[in-house]
Amino acid sequence: MRVEDQSEVIAFLADGTSYGHPDQPVERIRTHISEIFLVGDRSLKLKRAVKLPYLDFSTRELREAACRREVELNRRTAPALYLGVRQISRMDGRLVFGTEGEPVDSVVEMRRFDQDDLFDRMAERGELTPSLMTATAAIIARFHQEAEPSFTGSGAGAMARVLDINETALSAVGLFDPAKVEQLNAALRESLANHAALLDERLAAGKVRRCHGDLHLRNICLLDSEPTLFDCLEFSEEMATIDVAYDLAFLLMDLWHRGLPNLANLTMNRYLDATGDDDAAPLLGLFMAIRAAIRAHVTATQAMQDDDDGSLRETASRYFDLANRLIEKGYLSLVAIGGLSGSGKSTVADAIAGYIGVPPGARVFESDRVRKRLFGLDPTMRLPPDAYRPEVSETVYGTVADMAEKHLRKGISVVVNAVFDRRSDRQRIRHAAEMAHAPFIGLWLDVKPDVLKARVAGRVGSASDADLKVLSLQLEKWNAAEMDWRLIDGNRELARVVGDVLAVSGASADPPRPA
Repeated sequence: MRVEDQSEVIAFLADGTSYGHPDQPVERIRTHISEIFLVGDRSLKLKRAVKLPYLDFSTRELREAACRREVELNRRTAPALYLGVRQISRMDGRLVFGTEGEPVDSVVEMRRFDQDDLFDRMAERGELTPSLMTATAAIIARFHQEAEPSFTGSGAGAMARVLDINETALSAVGLFDPAKVEQLNAALRESLANHAALLDERLAAGKVRRCHGDLHLRNICLLDSEPTLFDCLEFSEEMATIDVAYDLAFLLMDLWHRGLPNLANLTMNRYLDATGDDDAAPLLGLFMAIRAAIRAHVTATQAMQDDDDGSLRETASRYFDLANRLIEKGYLSLVAIGGLSGSGKSTVADAIAGYIGVPPGARVFESDRVRKRLFGLDPTMRLPPDAYRPEVSETVYGTVADMAEKHLRKGISVVVNAVFDRRSDRQRIRHAAEMAHAPFIGLWLDVKPDVLKARVAGRVGSASDADLKVLSLQLEKWNAAEMDWRLIDGNRELARVVGDVLAVSGASADPPRPA
């Protein structure tokens, strides 16, 4: 609800003369709570004078306090981007920048960057790559680990309050079918009840922190060639002091919403690899659904505030439908992918994981990454030869099987990739699925030796340390007649291999449509 006329301030900020550049164009961007003005090398953000169930920008003083808090919080992740707060005052009957005269409003001043470097625009152009999202996941993981923890309240209680707000807002906008709203609310409440104990345990363990709070693609940009998180939620400590998994879930939901399930799944897996926070995995589907429901009522509210040609209402409806899809129950399975070095195990595993199980897809365990983690190394760092002794490999395969079983027992599907050339290792991973009462699918990527050699020779930045010498040893002792898993021809182009693997796994090769 708008509570104050800001038309004079908006006209002032939209006029290049106000900045001493009368001939310089001013680009204006509007959101449901902000007006952003881009001019020269600066960006100025004005808080819209609105009062909503979850925020209050109804007075100049409240907006100024929110501006100062925004700068303080965002300097945690983007210190080079946030320059400070500028006051707008009235002097001699006209508006000017500065603290002299009668204060009228305040804006956040930021360094301007190319809007094409926003991740949402990059997603539209197909420029979000696995390597870029891997780097982004690492930055989010580091930010979460450094954020201030909170141990007060109730983990489940905090999420219940979010659902309270959602239920009120979804009904208030009047855009959605009341019966479907009731159905969504009931499904979210049921899932929350099932995870209440885990949420409270995570609060006690310090997993509730002062997070970003608004972590979607439009609030991430490339700044000086580095993924940069900005524009965090500043107006409510309660809404931003949340489970770190709930913070991450906004980004995962946004990727899913745009028809990029593999990038959502990859981001989840790289984040969990970096943090070791695997207790988060069972919560992500619920959290993504809640995030989609929030976007539904926020977008619907914006449609009510502004002149809408129908596109905002349509987008709100798609978010609402997405929330219902994300909360649906799905199937459980363990897919194990084996093959000699260079067969494409990791590539295929990453390509299928987003389609296995419920959103955001399967947890991926790669033996090479697990081995590096056991030695405290980053995935791309090389291990010494003694890290590949038989007894170490025994530990690695045992750890992979244990992790797979634990996730399956929590309702999370798993994709495992490792060489699996030993029958005992294949039997152990199958046993993990059996112990968790989950279907098991064992696949072997069958690739010609000359293709394997070419791939290994050309590998860059892989988690595998295997070189041509290692591959030669594998080929010498390999006996194809002993393979008891289903063979997949891995000599073909990736799309055909992935299509076959998904068909065998019972999943669809068609990505979800952008919502």
